[in-house]
Amino acid sequence: MKVLAFAASNSSRSINKKLVTYATRFLSNAEVELLDLNDYEMPLFSVDREDEIGEHEVAKRFLAKIAEVDGIMISFAEHNSSYTVAYKNVFDWSSRINGQVYQNKPMVLFSTSNGRRGGMGVLGHAAAGIPFQGGIVKGTLSVPSFKDNFNQETGEITDPDLQKQIQAVVASLFA
Repeated sequence: MKVLAFAASNSSRSINKKLVTYATRFLSNAEVELLDLNDYEMPLFSVDREDEIGEHEVAKRFLAKIAEVDGIMISFAEHNSSYTVAYKNVFDWSSRINGQVYQNKPMVLFSTSNGRRGGMGVLGHAAAGIPFQGGIVKGTLSVPSFKDNFNQETGEITDPDLQKQIQAVVASLFA
């Protein structure tokens, strides 16, 4: 099995990248590729730019990555209860090429923040929309108070209940 995992953020200090990286530890018998959205930068999407550029080569590369895997794990950073501009832009360019961006792949979705809601707004938005975009959402989990529940030195979630919840969501990917 091949799994593509990434944070829907372009921050070099992304706690969502730390979360999704941690979660991949619970994939057994899977080859994991950690994708960095910074490798998929494009001009801000607009119909005018699309008319000028056409199908952006970077968006084609992103869609090709999705095509070659068996499952996807994404951890969504929340900006004002919604997606980051970095994620939304990659998604917008890609969706103009293939409206079924996630190509009928099973997916697990995470979010985290340093607050008690753990990015629940963006996670709810993603979980509701992704099935219309070709993703098969198998599980979701919001991890609250990340800085209180993650050991920066070991790269691990410290709360045993959260560890179990993450393991269960990851296990649902191919269940």
